[in-house]
Amino acid sequence: MKKQLFALAILAITGFSVPVSAQVHVDVNIGVQPIWGPVGYDHADYYYFPDIGVYYSVPLAQYTYFEGGRWINAPVLPPMYRNFDLYHSYKAVINEPNPWMHNDRYQRQYAQYRGRHDQPIIRESHDPRYFANPNHPQHSHYVGRPEERHGERHDDRRDEHGR
Repeated sequence: MKKQLFALAILAITGFSVPVSAQVHVDVNIGVQPIWGPVGYDHADYYYFPDIGVYYSVPLAQYTYFEGGRWINAPVLPPMYRNFDLYHSYKAVINEPNPWMHNDRYQRQYAQYRGRHDQPIIRESHDPRYFANPNHPQHSHYVGRPEERHGERHDDRRDEHGR
């Protein structure tokens, strides 16, 4: 018992420390964000549209909207939103799984952004990091390293509504 107490006292006096290592992982998905997405984000999981209460999954390229008492996932907006302007509407970036599960919170949090049409978008950005997006007008000027291009999605068949 005396030996254990003595050992603990020695450790306390000498400042016993344990090496700690940390891994930092930065996920960048600029190349797959739609060109109507907001600028300023290296990573975005979801966009929330306060004007229509719809979510858009950036990695899955699909919308989630409430219809008939349930949440629907679809690659295009429903017909009732076919004229919705993705380019000039406000988009809130949400990096949380299944954000529609907390829809009440996001409706309250972003209610003041309804009707805003002044948010800068990727298509209009002159920031070279957005040129990685294959749908950006300046994509031909993209000179990123090959290992930075792995996340690009080449889907030029979609229109401005993701259809």
